Amino acid sequence: MSYELCASDLADKMLGLQGQGCHNINLVSPSHVVPQILEALKIAKSRGLKIPIVYNTNGYDSPRILKMMEGMIDIYLPDIKYSSDENAFKYSGAKNYVRRNREAIAEMYRQVGNLELDEEGIARRGVIVRHLVLPNDLAGSFESLKFLSSLSPGIWVSLMAQYHPCYKAKDYPELNRRINSAEYEKVLKWAEELGLRNVLTQELKSSDIYLPDFSKEKPFKSSEI
Repeated sequence: MSYELCASDLADKMLGLQGQGCHNINLVSPSHVVPQILEALKIAKSRGLKIPIVYNTNGYDSPRILKMMEGMIDIYLPDIKYSSDENAFKYSGAKNYVRRNREAIAEMYRQVGNLELDEEGIARRGVIVRHLVLPNDLAGSFESLKFLSSLSPGIWVSLMAQYHPCYKAKDYPELNRRINSAEYEKVLKWAEELGLRNVLTQELKSSDIYLPDFSKEKPFKSSEI
């Protein structure tokens, strides 16, 4: 199958989703297929694609690649996981994480700025940054929030309480438990002290709600609520 045909097929799928009434096209972990996505978006937009395009990423992105996407992406949805290179490598195997992650988020913010909502409260453009609070402050939450506030006090931040230790977490005692209410409340207080105005929060029970059980037809508990 030719490259052009693949891009055209993807463009057709995007237009099909728009026709079904979807609010956006969500590209999840797309960094390794950016050239194909760019070609598909050019075709789709020329055929009438108008709904927002979401770039949903772990935030460990190349600014050079992100610059290629400028003008094609409406909403960036990155993670900011750590403020320590040592912890990033120890727990996630990511080298030089802090610089790369912050450069990527800064580039995303330069392109689309703070989140904009339509009259129905649906996101149309901007950045939403996710930050997963970890036990024993292994994520270094204060420094990450400080960086985000330096971009703009109005940047939207999702402070997630859903950490659930799985798989190899048992090999790291400091990571092998859920967070407690005091830890989460401390991070919320930091966000307030740093002047962040748009903070999305979770309940602690989200660590169970968002944990999938793939032995069930509906693996996410949230689908049963």
